[in-house]
Amino acid sequence: MEWKLFADLAEVAGDREISVDVDDGATVGDALDALFEAQPSLRERVLDDSGAVADHINVLRNGENVHAADGLETTVAASDELALFPPVSGGRGATE
Repeated sequence: MEWKLFADLAEVAGDREISVDVDDGATVGDALDALFEAQPSLRERVLDDSGAVADHINVLRNGENVHAADGLETTVAASDELALFPPVSGGRGATE
């Protein structure tokens, strides 16, 4: 299963895509734990002080935010694409 990482998360991990192995019937939370095993440096960037995914991190399964489904208990299939999006700032402001 592939995790896609964006913005500074890709920089922390040293790659934009990380493969993890999870068992059949695994959840997004299981896949996230496998990601942290592969890339421990991501843990402090993604989780808050209580060990939950920080409010500002979006966790997507096949392009859909898992908070709209069962959160980290959302089941995954080997063909699913998982992604982590941190907040992104920037862009072009109005000019006068």
